[in-house]
Amino acid sequence: MSLGDLGIGAAGAWLIAALAFALAELAAPGVFLVFVAVAAAITGVMLLALPDLPVIGQLAAFAAWSGVAVTVGRRWYHDNPVATDDALLNDRAARLIGEVVTVTAAIDNGRGRVRVGDGAWPARGPDAPVGARVRVVAVDGATLVVEKAGEPEDR
Repeated sequence: MSLGDLGIGAAGAWLIAALAFALAELAAPGVFLVFVAVAAAITGVMLLALPDLPVIGQLAAFAAWSGVAVTVGRRWYHDNPVATDDALLNDRAARLIGEVVTVTAAIDNGRGRVRVGDGAWPARGPDAPVGARVRVVAVDGATLVVEKAGEPEDR
């Protein structure tokens, strides 16, 4: 049984595919399948005007419209970023700045390790013995830049 036997032509198949992509985007949001859904919908509408377009032409149109939709979407998201109350939400390292942490491997000649939560990070800063409390002042790649912590802060 083919789509033609069901009374659904190529345009209908592309529109059903667009709906399927849109539903998949709703089920697992990733802000990507929506652009593929737009491309499938445009291809389906285009086939209403050009019903005899061969399959290779349909696939080429779908690929071209996918590229256009993704490019336009990326540009739109770049120009209109999603607002958030927490700018550091997905930047764990930047969230550590200002935290007081404990030295786990003595900082000697400017290099050592500090405990952050249940993990240890490489650290760079003034010499400090194991157990000393230091404050994170910057992050350089995967290395925390620390300084000697003063009086404990009220947090």
